[in-house]
Amino acid sequence: MAEANWYVVHTYSGYENKVKANIEKTIENRHLEEQILEVRVPMQDVVEMKNGARKQVQKKMFPGYVLINMVMNDDTWYVVRNTRGVTGFVGPGSKPVPLTEEEMRPLGIQSENFVVDFVEGDTVIVTGGAWLDTVGVIQSMNHGKQTVIINVDLFGRETPVEISFSEVKKM
Repeated sequence: MAEANWYVVHTYSGYENKVKANIEKTIENRHLEEQILEVRVPMQDVVEMKNGARKQVQKKMFPGYVLINMVMNDDTWYVVRNTRGVTGFVGPGSKPVPLTEEEMRPLGIQSENFVVDFVEGDTVIVTGGAWLDTVGVIQSMNHGKQTVIINVDLFGRETPVEISFSEVKKM
């Protein structure tokens, strides 16, 4: 399998979250989870003064742009390029250019690889985030996104939850 890289997609201004949602829906419908790994709208915390009060809000780092971690091939290019609200990939002509490690570092995107000591079927405990101290059984693993899906008991029902490798440990 080819290696996934981060690409920048230009969108209509204000449509970034809509484009992200549309691409994620298409990934799910066409079963491209192994080829299009992640879609991001980079945000940053900014302090604003409104009516004399300081307020911390999140703003888009790059209005009009969406970052996509994907394996570039004809199918993935077509899916992203023909998503409503996308005007094109960033790069010369119609050839998308992946971001370099140096360009990704300030965005807070790490390409570190986790070595995990668990597999599907193992029981794990969540060590961080909203599901802290939750115990669950791994249903599936996505090494590209570095996440696991575990079933947790939510309102008396088994519910699948996606959690980062860094937030789970084997029991």
